[in-house]
Amino acid sequence: MKKSRLLFLAPFVFAGSVSSPLHAAEKLTYYCSAQEDWCQIMATGFEEATGIKVSMTRKSSGETLAQIKAESSNPKGDIWWGGTGDPHLQAAEEGLTVAYESPLNAEQNDWAVKQAASADFKTMGIYSGALGYGYNEEVLKANDLPVPACWADLLKPEYKGHVQMANPNSSGTAYTTLATIVQLFGEDEGFEFMKGLHKNINQYTKSGSAPIKAAARGENTIGIVFMHDAVKQAASGFPIKVVAPCEGTGYEIGGMSLIKDSRNPENAKKFFDWALTAEVQTRALEVKAFQVMSNKSATSSPMAPDLASIKLIDYDFKKYGSSAERKRLLKKWDDEVSVLPQ
Repeated sequence: MKKSRLLFLAPFVFAGSVSSPLHAAEKLTYYCSAQEDWCQIMATGFEEATGIKVSMTRKSSGETLAQIKAESSNPKGDIWWGGTGDPHLQAAEEGLTVAYESPLNAEQNDWAVKQAASADFKTMGIYSGALGYGYNEEVLKANDLPVPACWADLLKPEYKGHVQMANPNSSGTAYTTLATIVQLFGEDEGFEFMKGLHKNINQYTKSGSAPIKAAARGENTIGIVFMHDAVKQAASGFPIKVVAPCEGTGYEIGGMSLIKDSRNPENAKKFFDWALTAEVQTRALEVKAFQVMSNKSATSSPMAPDLASIKLIDYDFKKYGSSAERKRLLKKWDDEVSVLPQ
């Protein structure tokens, strides 16, 4: 057996709730809201380590929350892994997920456990990443555009048609953007900012990472995304520059949650424990995922954004992850921003 394979199986020696492949039940339905290639190695890695057959669905966090709500009378998913924490917190508040305190909690960073405690352990923080944007340096120069450094720069008329972000109804990244701007500037000024930004938007995408992927391909100039998604494109060789906005910015704590009344709850707990191990979290580097992982011993890339050097706001996860506040802000964005001409 190869050394890497041994390392991947190693967590099961220590995670008490994870049984050996010989005694595992056969199925797990896994909803994933992280990047596609990361979702895939988590699915195949768990199958290889346990023998449990994984059925995976990849959707953005807003879309996954909508699916779990729609299926609540007859749940089809067992576990939801990845995506911004706000929708996970909303799912917890609405009773769509169940509490679970993993024996691996002691190995996690304080911010991850704090996120779990705020939701009575109906979700768990698994990674963190700061919001910002990236731009294609070549496209910027070809259009003779100035280099942006702040949120306010994105409102300049010369950027009309050059900015892309996701729709906050479908994307956790975009909802975090909306909640960040409101917290950073105040609600009235924040919505004026969103209206000004709307004039420069060329497309609202479904996926939070799509804007920077389009910029990497030269189809867009500036993509509002989590900074680690921009770093991924730069690390892949594209001419992407990453910006931490000068005014300050919000951040995410990605979530993992067990779906209430699932069909394979014990297998879901096994995945939950397995996903919290340092060995598994370090595999994020294989797919150029540059988030800061929850396990204190997980290895991070030197290219990962240094959260300590970024001006972060005191993001109110409890308020902006609540069902009522999230619905209110999204309705206000729909009513006052999305309907405006561009």
